Amino acid sequence: MKVCIMRHGEAGFSASSDSSRSLTKYGCEQASKAGLWLRQQNFQFDLGLVSPYIRAQQTLEQLSSHASIFQVETNKALVPGGDPAQVVNRLIESLMSNIKSVIVVSHLPLVGYLVNELCPDVSPPMFATAAIACIDLSSDVVGKLEWFHQAG
Repeated sequence: MKVCIMRHGEAGFSASSDSSRSLTKYGCEQASKAGLWLRQQNFQFDLGLVSPYIRAQQTLEQLSSHASIFQVETNKALVPGGDPAQVVNRLIESLMSNIKSVIVVSHLPLVGYLVNELCPDVSPPMFATAAIACIDLSSDVVGKLEWFHQAG
């Protein structure tokens, strides 16, 4: 199963809470460009897992205007301080359900922790906003980091 782990696009700081921070204009452009890039790579996702935070929801919305995502699920474990083991368990469920590709849209530091959980022999990449890591997750739940894309 292909698992793409993405950090949300650039977000503003003026909000009543961290969860209500929204994307800047540039953040929307980043997410849209990431979606275009994924489409150019012929990526289609069976499942999109996304944080409930507004900036992550907006990132997935922009991304999905270009890249096909069949089903979307908001997951409360995908918040910045979320438990990576919970997310990995959800990915294992997806793997066992014959899902072929998943995109996860979340936050720092969780995106790095997820890469580390799935690929323990790899140092997690530095996730700039809208960066994406792609992991090939085998049936024995061993991940291999295939590529890392950071929009320019």
